Amino acid sequence: MKRHAGVFATADALAAGVDGGAIGPLLRSGAWRRVRYGVYTTGDVWQEHEARGRLHRLECAAVLRRLEGDAVVSHASAARLHRLVVPPSRCADVRLTQPGHFRTGRGYRISEAPVRPGDAVELEGLPVTSLARTLADVGREWPLVDTVVAVDDALADGRVSLPELQTAALAQTHWVGCASAARAFTLARVGAHSPHETRTRLALLRAGLPEPLLQQAVLVGTRLVAVLDMYWPDHGVFAECDGMVKYSDPWRGRSPAEALRDEKRRQDDLLDLDLHGVRLTPDDVRERLDVKVERLASLLDRGRRMPSQYRTTLWKSGLRTTLRSTAA
Repeated sequence: MKRHAGVFATADALAAGVDGGAIGPLLRSGAWRRVRYGVYTTGDVWQEHEARGRLHRLECAAVLRRLEGDAVVSHASAARLHRLVVPPSRCADVRLTQPGHFRTGRGYRISEAPVRPGDAVELEGLPVTSLARTLADVGREWPLVDTVVAVDDALADGRVSLPELQTAALAQTHWVGCASAARAFTLARVGAHSPHETRTRLALLRAGLPEPLLQQAVLVGTRLVAVLDMYWPDHGVFAECDGMVKYSDPWRGRSPAEALRDEKRRQDDLLDLDLHGVRLTPDDVRERLDVKVERLASLLDRGRRMPSQYRTTLWKSGLRTTLRSTAA
């Protein structure tokens, strides 16, 4: 199990002295769990992975145990192991890449492609494409917005850089879908801390609004007034992405009522500084985007009414305070 990332095959059990007739009772008792045909793990290991939402890792290990050669976990499966934001439609089969081989089997698919030095890493005991290579691979297959969400997610934790992504894209020049990946990398930015923030920013850009700065701290002297999700510095205008978790499960040990009170006080402080903005929820982006865009466009056209009494700066290099990948 240590050699094969927590799984073992029937042949391994027999070689270790387990009687073939005992396999069925071990499975029925829950001492063993079948991951896929002929590949098992222990009940304890299965429960540990299930509790962490990591059963796909065992599925990847089981497919590799059954295969021969130099296949590596790739595409959406690698994205899941790297703890990226993966669209639900891409969470089914195990995806692998192997030089010189293309194969589709029950519950898995092998793509034929070279794996260059540095393109593969060991992750949780499995050979997996590197983060930059993974993002380039999924970028050739996923819808544009889903790819940008995943890239922004990795950038927000400082796990990958834009130059690394550019190198990965250039390595796949002339591959099918390479233009889509390159386009997604061009749209990605450091400072989008949630899928909602990424989707909102892309929606505003599609609506024709100018590109905002992200994660801008508003300071009066040494006092931090707020950190704005999106900010247009020439106009004194901001946009905030509101999700329910901000109020239903606030951080720093605050109650929902305290979080709402702090948010109102923060809003008043921004208005006192002649900073005006719009709040957008996921429902707004899906159903009422035109109304929000019109409001933002009006604020941008109006511009500043008084000299700036504050300064702004990029907060913490645009990175998350708490890594989402670690929290996951």
